[in-house]
Amino acid sequence: MTATIDATGTALFHQSMPFTERLGVQVLAHGPELVRSRLAWHESLCTLGGVMHGGTLMALADSTAAVCAYLNLPQGKVGTTTVESKTNFLRAVRSGYATATARPLHAGRGFIVVETEIHDDAGKLVAKVTQTQAVF
Repeated sequence: MTATIDATGTALFHQSMPFTERLGVQVLAHGPELVRSRLAWHESLCTLGGVMHGGTLMALADSTAAVCAYLNLPQGKVGTTTVESKTNFLRAVRSGYATATARPLHAGRGFIVVETEIHDDAGKLVAKVTQTQAVF
């Protein structure tokens, strides 16, 4: 899949969450209404059988949602932390990229709720994640 990497967004992810650099997360778009990132399939991120590990997919979703929440912070607030996350896995990723797209559902003073969808290279829905981030 050919995609334009957002260097500024990728730097934001890697500086604020060094774990995303270790995973190899690349940012495709970032803004208050939509954050999109992707992660290449690699055997080191898989379970037996070559399936991308669910925890890897959850880390991609959590990181993408965290940036989305950060970009929707109320004025004067400095950050968020995940307090709840629910993931439905619908299919496996066995090659290519897992691409996460996060959108805010609610941006309040105390909590921000973000919905993230992860798709494979064929555009099929792999996972759906709803997450609540506490504002601090």
